Amino acid sequence: MADSAGLQFVSSYAFEAMQKVDVVRLAALSDPELRLLLPCLVRMALCAPADQSQSWAQDKKLILRLLSGVEAVNSIVALLSVDFHALEQDARKEQQLRHKAGGSNGESILVSQLQHGLTLEFEHSDPLRRLRLTLSELLAIMNKVTDSNGEFFLKSSELFESPVYLEEVADVLCILQAELPSLLPIVDVAEALLHVRNGDWFMCLLVANVPDSFSEVCRGLIKNGERQDEESVGGRRRTEALRQLCQMNPSQALNIRAMVVEECHLPGLGVALTLDYKPDTADEAVSPLVSYVSGLLLGTNSKVRTWFSMFIRNGQQRKRESSSVLWQMRRQLLLELVAILPRSRSTHVPNDANVEDGGGSGYSGLREEHVVKASALLRLYCALMGIAGLRPTDEEAEQLLQLMTSRPPATPAGVRFVSLSFCKLLAFPTLVSTPEQEQLMVMWLSWMIKEEEYFESAAGVSASFGEMLLLVAMYFHSNQLSSIIELVCSTLGMKIAIKPSSLSKMKTIFTQEIFTEQVVTAHAVRVAVTNSLSANITGFLPIHCIYQLLRSRAFTKHKVSIKDWIYRQLCETTTPIHTQLIPLIDAYINSILTPASKANPEATNQPITEQEILNVFQSSAGQGDGSRGGRQRYSITTQLLILYYILSFEENLLASTKQLALMQRKPKSYSAALMDQIPIKYLVTQAQGLQQELGGLHSALLRLLATNYPHLCLVEDWVCEEEVTGTLPLLRRMMLPSNTCRYTQNQLHQAFQKLPSSSPRLMRILEHLTLLSPGDLIPYAEALTASTALLLEPGVPRRLLQTLNKLWMGLNTVMPRRLWVMTVNALQPSAKLLRQQTYTQNDLMVDPLIVLRCDQRVYRCPPLMDIVLHMLNGYLLASKAYLQCHLKETADFDRQNQIISNVAAPGQPDTPEVTREELKNALLAAQDSAAVQILLEICLPTSEEQLLGAATEGLLRTNRGPKQGSLPPMTSRGRVDDTEPEGGLLSDLREVQCLICCLLHQMFIADPNIAKLVHFQGYPQALLPLTVAGIPSIHICLDFIPELLAQPQLEKQIFAIQLLSYLCTQYALPKSLSVARLAISVMGTLLTVLNRAKRFSFFMPTLPCLVAFCQAFPPLYDDVAALLVQVGQVCASDVATKVRDIDPFIARLQSLREKPQEAAAPGGGSSKLTLPQKTAEELGGADPDVQLCYCVEATFMDIISSTLHGL
Repeated sequence: MADSAGLQFVSSYAFEAMQKVDVVRLAALSDPELRLLLPCLVRMALCAPADQSQSWAQDKKLILRLLSGVEAVNSIVALLSVDFHALEQDARKEQQLRHKAGGSNGESILVSQLQHGLTLEFEHSDPLRRLRLTLSELLAIMNKVTDSNGEFFLKSSELFESPVYLEEVADVLCILQAELPSLLPIVDVAEALLHVRNGDWFMCLLVANVPDSFSEVCRGLIKNGERQDEESVGGRRRTEALRQLCQMNPSQALNIRAMVVEECHLPGLGVALTLDYKPDTADEAVSPLVSYVSGLLLGTNSKVRTWFSMFIRNGQQRKRESSSVLWQMRRQLLLELVAILPRSRSTHVPNDANVEDGGGSGYSGLREEHVVKASALLRLYCALMGIAGLRPTDEEAEQLLQLMTSRPPATPAGVRFVSLSFCKLLAFPTLVSTPEQEQLMVMWLSWMIKEEEYFESAAGVSASFGEMLLLVAMYFHSNQLSSIIELVCSTLGMKIAIKPSSLSKMKTIFTQEIFTEQVVTAHAVRVAVTNSLSANITGFLPIHCIYQLLRSRAFTKHKVSIKDWIYRQLCETTTPIHTQLIPLIDAYINSILTPASKANPEATNQPITEQEILNVFQSSAGQGDGSRGGRQRYSITTQLLILYYILSFEENLLASTKQLALMQRKPKSYSAALMDQIPIKYLVTQAQGLQQELGGLHSALLRLLATNYPHLCLVEDWVCEEEVTGTLPLLRRMMLPSNTCRYTQNQLHQAFQKLPSSSPRLMRILEHLTLLSPGDLIPYAEALTASTALLLEPGVPRRLLQTLNKLWMGLNTVMPRRLWVMTVNALQPSAKLLRQQTYTQNDLMVDPLIVLRCDQRVYRCPPLMDIVLHMLNGYLLASKAYLQCHLKETADFDRQNQIISNVAAPGQPDTPEVTREELKNALLAAQDSAAVQILLEICLPTSEEQLLGAATEGLLRTNRGPKQGSLPPMTSRGRVDDTEPEGGLLSDLREVQCLICCLLHQMFIADPNIAKLVHFQGYPQALLPLTVAGIPSIHICLDFIPELLAQPQLEKQIFAIQLLSYLCTQYALPKSLSVARLAISVMGTLLTVLNRAKRFSFFMPTLPCLVAFCQAFPPLYDDVAALLVQVGQVCASDVATKVRDIDPFIARLQSLREKPQEAAAPGGGSSKLTLPQKTAEELGGADPDVQLCYCVEATFMDIISSTLHGL
């Protein structure tokens, strides 16, 4: 508003005095300053105050004395003497009239028939008419503003433009607004004043006389303002008015600026207020303008960013204007930039810049106190150019390039400045336009390479700009331009749209002049590793560079060894794990196994040696466990990373055997002896508690373990770990006093040797050990396992065995493989111990059945048998993984060699690959089935146990229904007597049987083919009650019993029918019924085809099974009865051909079939048709057909008895 340039505005001093009603400061004002505030002061002096205090009375006197000498006061007093109520009524009538007339300036109630112009009328009028004239003019403007729908207009008003009467008009305006606030809201009045000349001056006077309305007026003006104020005249007038208001009240300038950002209106005002802002204490680091604009463009509010970016873009489209706020901002930023440049680097100083001259060398560096400010300026210019689309002038581009290529001091801030400068060069390569500028940039990059190491050591930072240079060079060599763009955006901290094509010049400079690929690889190896590398260290590190070089195969291409660098970096790691470590290891493994090119298959990296790996684990758990108190040389992170490297290497080696065989390369895998010395389970257990710090390493290790070491991932182990590492054991260990007596391994060994007399002392030691964590138990592992066999001696308390089992399970969570080997060797029979045979881990994986070749007494010691079964299950799984691994290792190379040999000798046949897989599967099946058969054999009672009455049949007595009383005490099925001594279910045999059945249940679930194979092989019939009742998953046998019945061997058919009889009783299902019908049908068919001897061998053990069929499925009674009669007829006919049938056998059978209810008394009394009593000797000496006849009749009687018992 240049039209009010010559007017005197209210000073900030005067406004503050009015705000605080500081009479003393008001008295110090000059007459012109005081003249502007008279309306408010006169009203204060004349109106009755709300404050009746003595102090205000004194202040009021001072105000009256102050006003007494001012002539203009009289006219203001006269204005206040008017009847404002009547004036307001007339004004409202005029508003209604204007509204009806559609806003036309027709008749006026306030002003009637003007004889002259407004100015002359105002001069000649009395106070009331002056008020009416001004009010009428103001209302007309306000109405027009309301009807304009936001379109700006400038109203020509003689009353507001005459310089002679401005002060009087301002007095009238202030009195009107103060006396008629409902008619003239101050915000609406301020909005109307924008549309007249000198409006900003009137607005400042109005607000100065009502100082409490400052924030309200400013907020109203901002809310009604334009989104882009520089685009229109109205926007610029509004910005200038608000700027004048803030100059009048500078303490509120930043609050008004915040309103601007909040509303996203008037961006030029925000910049102007920042340019006007003069802080009390200057911040040497960053100027207010840089902070404000950076906050808008780099903040998180995308709406604000877009709004301000539009302001920059629109401002550039207009021609350069010195009055434009945007150009004022750019000029100020350029001055700040030039001010911090080294004097000799500033090749051009703006004409109006007042910069002190200074000397220095051509390459003098930035001063340390200017580095932070320089970094802030660089980021701001990046945001302006990359986000807001600012197009720098030649002058700005030149000064920016001078700043970017300056050399800061070796401080962390200096490192940051160099990184920002480098990324800005990559983001905006157009800044380098002339050959001289390009040469300047190349010299600066060369200086970066030379000084990188010094900067890193002097600044004390791990992430220096040297790694960034290497990384960018590698990206350029591998043409990964998108990765360079991501790197630049990440370093600058903003998303910038960079076209890959714009990097072509920089790519040429990097790849041909500064960093050839050979230079990159040679330099990378010499870069020091990052000490204590973790995720807390941000920025671009050497590991990023090495990773990219590994991916591009630069090391193998140029025959540069990187193994030592990677090993050193892995040894210098800590938690939380750095995200680049796992990808680095994966890329390293790939470079070991896969050549860089097929033409040169030897171009691979060297793997880490076994000795280097052992050095990492020499002080971990399971290695040198006696020195656990000493500080570990390597962190748990290092050990876990090396473990991940080994497991991943072995897995990738197996996966790559085909390709390696084609190239005739066979990299050496790590030896089993090395793997035995690594405490894998202990490390994984430690990793489980550090999952947050280890990122994805724990899950990656579990995946590798499940593939290569399934015996370390047993489900029951994970469940047991909860019992060992859960809350309750933790609380018990917390309650353990620190000064508790600690027992040594020697004391434990001596207590074992003196058993059974030392049982109480041994019990105390073992109970104390149960309070220790599994890791603390490791030193006692050897003493515990070596003396395990001593617990098999008679007289050892059961509690000792159970406590040992608990300790063993705890140790199993941290060192299972070593523990298993020690336990297997300790439990060998004494005869073997004399030969000093010691098994190794490899022996046990090749032949897991070694576990069962233990002392026979273990088979009747449930706590130790539990341990043996656990080891057996683990080694069976380990054997599968071992054979699978062996097959993969040798298959492809053997086949390749065979192909080569067949080429030499084409007459030899090629062995199909499937044979090897089949042989492996057959071996595993034989191994599993042998283990099952041995375990089933263990379940059989010994002769001594049979004498004691510990028979197995009692297990199923309740499931098989009533006793089959009609059968002899010792039937042809080989059953022992039904009597069982009291307490038989609590025997050691029964407990061992339960443990074995649990394991067999797991094995059958894991692989149903094992169940099928074992039952096709068969096992003693005496075990059927045990297996059917004790193995829940045995119901799967119903699927293959029809196939078993179809076998040609009578023994398998007999076993199938006997197994089916127990399954029908245990699982009375529709499927069981259909299989039972099939079995009866098969028995009827075999009756017709078997000869006399085979008929006796088949039907004597299978006929009693029909009782179970009828008991489980009564609908089968008719089929069973028919079969029995048919068998009896066949046998009786054979007997009749030789001797007379003394016994009316057939007649009795027909009677039993037709009237079974008459065969036995309902009350359980004696039967009407009694079976002739025959001794075992008589039956044994009788004819086989005779024996079979009596067996048929006994079966009939059993069916009838079981039926009546069921009723």
